[in-house]
Amino acid sequence: MTKAMKATIAVPADAAPRLRFGAGLIEKALRAAGYDVEETAETWSISDYRRIEGPKIVVGDRRTNELIRELEEREVLLYHTAPPEGEGFYLARLPGDLYVVAGGGDTGALYGCQELAAVVAARGALPDELAFGDAPVMKLRGPVVPLQLTKVEPPRRTYEYPITPGRFPWFYDKALWIDHLDRLLDYRCNVVYVWSGHPFSSLVRLPEYPEALEVTEDEFRLNAETFRWLAEECDRRGIWLVLKFYNIHIPLPFAEKHGLDLHQPKPLPLTSDYYIRSIAAFIRSFPNVGLMVCLGEALQGALYGVEWFNETILTGVNEGLKDLDRKELPPIIVRAHAIPSEKVMEAAIPKYANLFTEAKYNGESLTTYTPRGRWQDIHRHLSSLHSVHLFNVHILANLEPFRYGSPSFIQKCVQAAKYRLEANGIHLYPLFYWDWPYAPDKASPRLLQLERDWIWFAAWFRYAWNPDLDPRTERAYWIGKIAERYGSAEAGEAILDAYEASGENAPQLLRRFGITEGNRQTMSLGMTMSQLTNPERYRPWAELWECQAPEGERLDVFVKRELAGEPHIGETPLDVIEAVERHAEKAERAIVRARPFVASGRDEFERLAADIEAIGLMTRAYTHKVRAAIDILTYKALAAGDYASQVERLEAAVPHFRESLAQYRKLTELTERTYLYANSMQTPQRKVPFPDGEAYRHWKDCLPLYEAEFDVFLQRLESLRAGRLPAPVVESVRPIERYAPAAFVLHSPDAETYALRKQSKLFTDADLLASNVAEEVDGATAIRFSCDAAIRDGVHLDIELKEPARILVGYFNSADPQWLKVPNLEENTHADDRGGLSPVLKNGVSVFFQPSVNIHAFLYEAGRHRLVFGQGAYLIAGVVKADPPLRARDVAGAGKAEDLDWLFEAADEAEVSVR
Repeated sequence: MTKAMKATIAVPADAAPRLRFGAGLIEKALRAAGYDVEETAETWSISDYRRIEGPKIVVGDRRTNELIRELEEREVLLYHTAPPEGEGFYLARLPGDLYVVAGGGDTGALYGCQELAAVVAARGALPDELAFGDAPVMKLRGPVVPLQLTKVEPPRRTYEYPITPGRFPWFYDKALWIDHLDRLLDYRCNVVYVWSGHPFSSLVRLPEYPEALEVTEDEFRLNAETFRWLAEECDRRGIWLVLKFYNIHIPLPFAEKHGLDLHQPKPLPLTSDYYIRSIAAFIRSFPNVGLMVCLGEALQGALYGVEWFNETILTGVNEGLKDLDRKELPPIIVRAHAIPSEKVMEAAIPKYANLFTEAKYNGESLTTYTPRGRWQDIHRHLSSLHSVHLFNVHILANLEPFRYGSPSFIQKCVQAAKYRLEANGIHLYPLFYWDWPYAPDKASPRLLQLERDWIWFAAWFRYAWNPDLDPRTERAYWIGKIAERYGSAEAGEAILDAYEASGENAPQLLRRFGITEGNRQTMSLGMTMSQLTNPERYRPWAELWECQAPEGERLDVFVKRELAGEPHIGETPLDVIEAVERHAEKAERAIVRARPFVASGRDEFERLAADIEAIGLMTRAYTHKVRAAIDILTYKALAAGDYASQVERLEAAVPHFRESLAQYRKLTELTERTYLYANSMQTPQRKVPFPDGEAYRHWKDCLPLYEAEFDVFLQRLESLRAGRLPAPVVESVRPIERYAPAAFVLHSPDAETYALRKQSKLFTDADLLASNVAEEVDGATAIRFSCDAAIRDGVHLDIELKEPARILVGYFNSADPQWLKVPNLEENTHADDRGGLSPVLKNGVSVFFQPSVNIHAFLYEAGRHRLVFGQGAYLIAGVVKADPPLRARDVAGAGKAEDLDWLFEAADEAEVSVR
């Protein structure tokens, strides 16, 4: 029997945890290769290391390790690459059988140890020749771990979940964390972002505010111990732990004691003091943990973001640092979401030296590797500041719930983030965020996203380390990785082809036909015909096609240009239809090709194969429906209001409409076997295809509505063939009734009531007069205030309702900054808590020499309310009874009949003959 070769690893007694962890990786690999390994704390010099028999390994930070510094100075250790800095490393075998792992810092040395361990594992021995250097391109690389749930817990609101074993048992599972952190080290991640709405009420105790603690004493001690342990385990692996929170969210018992709403739109002395003390206590308790702040949504960041961040958050951080002996400031990441982050950063950078910024990549979906427009400009501006800027791959509402693993698409996205957005770090969401750590598959026990979506994480972080790897060698790399899981190279190649082809479908479909890139839409559940042909009704998010897609045409533009014989520009609906059908077919052929060669991982392969089939069915449900939508929009244009004409164009839509439904039925049948639900966030924020993500969370919930939609279309078509106008068309010319007023009292001394009529003065300090007022609100008791104050600071109105009512808010149809903007679910999760996001009266008020005004109706309960809508001028056009529902219309002339929604939506009224 051959005696094992001895190898010695020098690890100083005072070595940092990362160096010890890295040396342990090398030791483990050497022992697996048959070496007898000895670790020594002895310090070697250039003149005496040869006295140690056998291979010798020195690991260290080249700036502080005496032997490495001496080897460099004497030119025994020379670098053929850039000398390692920061997280960079260099590996070398030097004369005397000395192996050097030189890091630019402790983390670089750790990565060097990891690389050497991998070389030993692959070769089965230490290499005879070794000279290799590497370093990351992006400075921060890591995933989000959400402390969130799929459903809201009233009376708490979205994001508000105290950290307890009952809510998050996985958070306390140390074995699960170790598995996760070891994987992140394999991917060379250096950060993990833990997201919560308001974590301080679960992690710190404040003597001044004992009511703010939302957990029991036992839960508090367990939370503190777990979080401290987690921070230490992260640090050993070179991972920076970051805690994210929203502003201004306060604990439920604190809110109840002080009579405050859970989410505060502006700073108060009480909430500011509470936050300062909470952040200071957190910094003292967890000095190695960073913070990530979201200044938007609840907080009106445009008005108060600079003040809140500088005077409250940074004050709390500095207060917490007073009693700590720290050379480095805790890093703070500012999320560019629903705020003018440029103003926040310009004010904060001179005051705090360790700031980062972060902004969404493709919004809340994955749509393109060519981002452009306004969001590209925002990224580039943030990248130009004196801080590290991160791109955030967020939510993935168009990919869930299916597996996604197209390495080439992901690589191009990271390259776009680097070269188009000029970002220098990645902040990656899991594919099924709200239900972490579980996957949505029907499986017992539940699948973990860490395992199911391994390629998702591996690809993003591989290219965050180096986005410019050669695509040809990358194909071989991923074939090998997939082959390790499924047992053969043939399976690996075919499965990679399936991943690559299917990876194009959801991005292309959403960017050309979707309503939004936000999680307001669950794309895999499909879209109604109304959403395709009348998207304005659903408040489409223009940035989807203006920023998160290449130049191209929406359906209405395509049909208009087609009928006019005009040239098409960019990506057209037909281009996308043809492309995604081709990709779906290619993916399906590839997964069939793989099946005979799968020698291991059979259960997961069949789940992946079912996903490829589901993506194909979803794709064809979309493409056939889009073809039908083109025929319907063509009918609309040619009929020009004479709805009994051009019926043949509607008849042309029937076969594709029917086939779309047939594909969706197959998709429903398949997913009933494979998935628990389609959307990870099951709250009322989900609006598309149907409102309420809990009621419509599975394809089987949506199928009856799609079947009804098609049945109504056939009925309407039959009526038109017979020369009868459907009732909704007749309804559009029904006499208009005035909205019923509701009693209220205005308590604001700097505002006044008036009767809203033609020629009414709309503000107290500006000569803006109404030139026309919709009949529904003509004569309504409205409220006027200072236009200048609304533009400059925002207006706060104190109003008392005597009964439940709808407050009519008028928004000017202009993007100019002096006008208040309609809230949106893309930036504010709570924007639709009171309804009203869609106008009830488009162009409800016309104003001399100014944009027209859309009237929205927001529902309020009886009682006293402080209305704070934000910065910009707007109208309060009246207060009306909560019931009955308000009839919506476009006062400028475009009514419900012209929208064609009557073609797909049932009504009870009788039809009227037009013959």
